[in-house]
Amino acid sequence: MNRLRPPVVAPLAPPSTPAEANYGATIDAGIASTVVHGDSPSILFGPIHYEQNYAYPLVVWLHGDGQDEKQLLRLMPQLSMRNYVGVAPRVPTDSTTADARGRTWGRASADSAAAEQAVFDAVDAARRRYHIASQRIFLAGAGAGGTAALRVALAYPDRFAGVLSFGGIFPLGGAPLARLHEVRRLPLFLAYEEDDDSAEREVAIDAQLRLFYTACMHVMLRQYPRQSQLGRQMLTDADRWMMDIVTGANRIER
Repeated sequence: MNRLRPPVVAPLAPPSTPAEANYGATIDAGIASTVVHGDSPSILFGPIHYEQNYAYPLVVWLHGDGQDEKQLLRLMPQLSMRNYVGVAPRVPTDSTTADARGRTWGRASADSAAAEQAVFDAVDAARRRYHIASQRIFLAGAGAGGTAALRVALAYPDRFAGVLSFGGIFPLGGAPLARLHEVRRLPLFLAYEEDDDSAEREVAIDAQLRLFYTACMHVMLRQYPRQSQLGRQMLTDADRWMMDIVTGANRIER
């Protein structure tokens, strides 16, 4: 029987030049830079052939377990070099959760508040640098970052055009559906890998599907072959899903 597991997120290669270490290099023709706004720094990724008079969709990325905000530099060239501005906040220094490789997005109430502030500081930082469409802001993440993205978006469903989670567990604590009327108008994209060894995860996914159906939520659930990374096919599907929302092909009345 096919099971589901979170997608594996490959680590970023170390910077090869001092310019890249300072996030000021041109990465595959997209411009990356680091900014500080609020309490924590973020990395910004600008689209090629940037048009100042066009309001761009924004992708706010919360990195996966054991990663950091520089994961955005690998993600955006695979997602799209033209369609979006990207921004990734650093896990706040007061986060209470860490693993062997570094800080990650935690589940405690203090972590939730810190994640919310980091996300909105990152959005403000992107707006200061680029022309951002306020109604086209997508929140996304992998692993614990995917769970944090879901938690923040469900708490502020009117602030986001959609939320994407790659392998993140749907948050059940802290009343995630407290704003159910608005959450029903928030599109969700959930991606998992097949896993023959995780019956517990399959049970959790089944329970989530029943919850989504009962709550009348708009959810796209995709599963991918085992051992695939957060790579081309997942991100192609995510790009198409977001652009359908941007262009109105996947329209939900708000």
